[in-house]
Amino acid sequence: MSEALKAVVLAAGKGTRLRADGVDLPKVLRLANGKPLLSYVLDDISFLPREDTILVVGYEGEKVLSAFPGYPHVHQCPQLGTGHAVQCAQCALEGFEGHVLICYGDMPLLGRKAYEKLLAAHLAEGNACTLMAGLADRPLPYGRIIRDAQGGFSRIVEDKDCSEEERQVKELNAGVYVFKSQELWRALTTLRPNNAQGEYYLTDAPVWLLKEGEKVGVCAACTPEEMLGVNTVEQLQQVEEFLKKREDKA
Repeated sequence: MSEALKAVVLAAGKGTRLRADGVDLPKVLRLANGKPLLSYVLDDISFLPREDTILVVGYEGEKVLSAFPGYPHVHQCPQLGTGHAVQCAQCALEGFEGHVLICYGDMPLLGRKAYEKLLAAHLAEGNACTLMAGLADRPLPYGRIIRDAQGGFSRIVEDKDCSEEERQVKELNAGVYVFKSQELWRALTTLRPNNAQGEYYLTDAPVWLLKEGEKVGVCAACTPEEMLGVNTVEQLQQVEEFLKKREDKA
């Protein structure tokens, strides 16, 4: 692509709930079908050169960097949410003027085509921010993307906060974004930990940009399967089953 693009991969999690099986590894180094979760993500965004892919590491970050050497990186300590993770990465992007892809090191099913579709929509529409969405025929525990009367993006409502009507919305937030860099830096300064967890949420950024009159888009680029992240042993097993099925079909 001709536009300047860099990626920020959030890979700082400890994976506390995954430790129920006794394995002492950072979340993104847990194996699924023989490979670390982060390996799948980095393979699928390998259309970007390594030097343009910034890893945000935290718990036992030295293990992550040892497994994936040569990537620019920053440390997130303490870990205060997704918005805070991107704030930590800003120093590695100082002076960069282009677009920033933000994705997660624990989402191994999200394929290259989905990332490329998101980026293409973002550039074609001239958005300040574009959210990746997935469409699901049944309710799943993801944030819902709420549209305004004209069909444009309005806000994100987390599953636990949904009304009965909102819970029926089929357009789900995958948590992957592309921002114009300068608009991202502006939005990051507005994030506040005004929630029960005391964390800085990246989901607040596109809503703030919209209120500022900026253009925010949504791209239904992925399937519900591709949105699956790994937080529990059960989810790790589920992801591994999907990966094995893909391998069998290949």
